[in-house]
Amino acid sequence: MKQWLQRFMYGRYGADQLSVFFLVLFLLSTICNVFLKWPYMIYVYVVLLVLCYARVFSRNIYQRRRENEQFMKLYAPIRNWCKDKKERFRDRKTHKYFQCPKCGQRLRVPKGKGEITITCSKCRNRFDART
Repeated sequence: MKQWLQRFMYGRYGADQLSVFFLVLFLLSTICNVFLKWPYMIYVYVVLLVLCYARVFSRNIYQRRRENEQFMKLYAPIRNWCKDKKERFRDRKTHKYFQCPKCGQRLRVPKGKGEITITCSKCRNRFDART
């Protein structure tokens, strides 16, 4: 069975971030529809599943790769923003974040040190701040 699947998928694109995104949208829409009970939501399900599986089983690897790169260009800033917020939340008790007034570089310093002089690691600008 495993060899049959490997032979079947040979030369096909397979799963990537965009197809996983379509699959997650499908799952979220099914969960939402349990509560909302919209009668025409089935069409959204079908479209999302068709897009997902069409990408996975496609033989046009070059086109699928380009589509995924375009999706990642849109998705990367959102992912980085969320990652930054998660990191700041995790460090909220031990560190404080500042922005260099000259170059805008984000700087992380330990809390509870009082009035300190912070040196930017990028442009070597010095400024005073209270932690």
